[in-house]
Amino acid sequence: MEKIDQLRAHGLFDAKVPRYTSYPPANHFEDCVGQRMQSDWLQTVADGSDISVYIHIPFCKRLCWFCACRTQGTKTMRPVEAYVEVLRREIASVRALLPANVRMARLHLGGGTPTILEPHTMRALLGDVFDAFELGTDFEFSVEIDPTEASPELLQTLIDFGLNRASLGVQDFAPEVQKAIGRPQSLEQTRSVIAYLRKGGVKALNLDLLYGLPHQTMQSFRETLDHVISMEPDRLAIYGYAHVPWMSKRQVMIKDADLPDSDTRFALAGAAKEVLNAKGFKSIGIDHFAKSTDKLAIAQREGRVRRNFQGYTDDQCETLIGLGASSISRFKQGYLQNAVATSAYQDRIDHTQIAGHKGYAMTEQDVLTARIVEDLLCRFAFEMADLYEAFPTQKDTIRAISVMLMRSFPDAFFLRDQGLGMMEWAKPLVRIVASRVDQFSSKETGHSAAI
Repeated sequence: MEKIDQLRAHGLFDAKVPRYTSYPPANHFEDCVGQRMQSDWLQTVADGSDISVYIHIPFCKRLCWFCACRTQGTKTMRPVEAYVEVLRREIASVRALLPANVRMARLHLGGGTPTILEPHTMRALLGDVFDAFELGTDFEFSVEIDPTEASPELLQTLIDFGLNRASLGVQDFAPEVQKAIGRPQSLEQTRSVIAYLRKGGVKALNLDLLYGLPHQTMQSFRETLDHVISMEPDRLAIYGYAHVPWMSKRQVMIKDADLPDSDTRFALAGAAKEVLNAKGFKSIGIDHFAKSTDKLAIAQREGRVRRNFQGYTDDQCETLIGLGASSISRFKQGYLQNAVATSAYQDRIDHTQIAGHKGYAMTEQDVLTARIVEDLLCRFAFEMADLYEAFPTQKDTIRAISVMLMRSFPDAFFLRDQGLGMMEWAKPLVRIVASRVDQFSSKETGHSAAI
């Protein structure tokens, strides 16, 4: 009870708002940083370096009510086929601007529903990608898969192109919960897809769950966890559902009265950690779990875990190239986001061959802030000695932030040789702590979610 009271006193249960993920917040990207910077930043990527590539497929045949991603529904494949044709032109244009000898170390297809594509469309898309880029060492090809929208022919196409990590959306297996979020998905469908992938040689498997969903109870969630563990995934992401119907209109289909209260949400998150740790999954940050043999767990042991807009990763590439509508690219100079609406994205490719719409140019102060936010979210620590070494001209700012954190959260931190560490009980507060460092989020209440 004392721990709950301390967390409540720091505002953990105050608001249901979007999860704080990383710095800078995408809602503070600026219109003046877009195509004007995109061409220059692409051309200044280090020749011979490894890059990551993300491809966004924004279409779904059904719009799950819980989802707040950039997606749109479609009943036919015509708009999907047209979109992929434009996407293939973007791949060619972006590749022409990159130095000749960059290598693709990571390829990830997300959405939306990437597996909505017909096999021949997926073959054409992936053919262009693999023709455009030489592969880096330890290449990883991952795809987000909806088990209810993944034909054996499509899965085989992905396997033929070297798929070696699959990420399956589960959310919850309780029928009442699935009905309330507009996402029917049976155990049989999910197990069938997993069996096909494993038979095809895909060894790395991620599963995604949500807690805090309507009608979700401790008993039903534990049953979902039991089902998931029986599927023997290597990695799990267990996010807290953010009910933001003013931002994601489809969430109006979910009734506030059907949602568990904040104390129950916290208990569900705690149950997930307890069950998974007992089954040998290591906790990674605030919402990921991995077997000790998984690359993410290895990266954690070696201090290499990072966090981006999509969650925790062991990806060490400095450059991330985002392709498709709303995709975000990361460069050493900052971030760029493609036009969000598919129509606007297609117009930009038609007229200028690249689709950058807005972005954020990083100053030295921004780079420091991003580093601190990432250290907190990944390691629950404020590493003063490392920060001094990396930012020798920012020592006064580093000290000021350290003092601010100790004053704002006097019971949540302890002093150690290299700086500050978070108390174990206080780790659920880390989103709030990180957002306090963020120059944008510290001035507003809409980005301080922790559970």
